[in-house]
Amino acid sequence: MTVQAGVALDALDTAPEVSRRAMTQVRASGKEAVRVTLRREPSGVAYPGVVETTAYRIVQEALTNVVKHSGAGRVAVSLTGADAHLEIEIVGDGPPRPEPSTGEGYGLIGMRERVPAVGGTLTYGPVPGGGFRVHAVLPAEGAPS
Repeated sequence: MTVQAGVALDALDTAPEVSRRAMTQVRASGKEAVRVTLRREPSGVAYPGVVETTAYRIVQEALTNVVKHSGAGRVAVSLTGADAHLEIEIVGDGPPRPEPSTGEGYGLIGMRERVPAVGGTLTYGPVPGGGFRVHAVLPAEGAPS
């Protein structure tokens, strides 16, 4: 959106039609924006880098999937820390959809590979009445040696 707004501003006086197209794109992008609510309940535990990176990638992939596939207007992201684990939940409010097939999308594949690699668990699927939920629990110490 900021790139398109910059184009519109730069072209405003010299190429008003280019400016108009850019602002039309900004408006469309703004209407497609997803509102994200973040809830964090830290535990004070210092998680290993591999656990933090895995958590980051889960949230990143889930939000990417919401934007690309769900039609959701709102997403709730929750990170809850405990002494023994970090719990991650992402729930979008998109319209009802069937369960994704096991081969659908690289985001879910990446999550299915990353989470067990650190000794965690992952569940995901449609929410009754609409929406989609991703839930992961990562051990505070990462994968056992």
